[in-house]
Amino acid sequence: MEPADVFCGKCGARQPGLPPRPADPFGSITPRTASVLCYIPGIGWIASIVVLASQRFRTNRVVRFHAFQGLYLFVAWLIEDWVLKPILAEIPHAHINGILQTVLFCVSCFMVVKASQEEAYSLPIIGELAHKSVSEK
Repeated sequence: MEPADVFCGKCGARQPGLPPRPADPFGSITPRTASVLCYIPGIGWIASIVVLASQRFRTNRVVRFHAFQGLYLFVAWLIEDWVLKPILAEIPHAHINGILQTVLFCVSCFMVVKASQEEAYSLPIIGELAHKSVSEK
């Protein structure tokens, strides 16, 4: 029998030994990369949830701050799209909705840059909520 064999070739019994440890899916992701991914418009919320659920970043307060702030920024996008857009559509010749979408996109891009510089920049209101969320266990 070879050391790599899991089962005996004669009787089919499982060989004793420790099962291989599963590889950490976040082993190659740096905290900086995880923070940046949380602000990607449209899909950053997925990265934020994965980062918050991962064991690797459980104690990294900066990455968790970016994950929470990325989630709250996504909620701002949802509020703009689901609440403000229908209301503002009733106002003739108002381009407020387009302005709000542009501002949210620029804020997301700004936060990608800040996170890539490893700076925990706190956005107004959203940043305060993120800090409170990080401090709660």
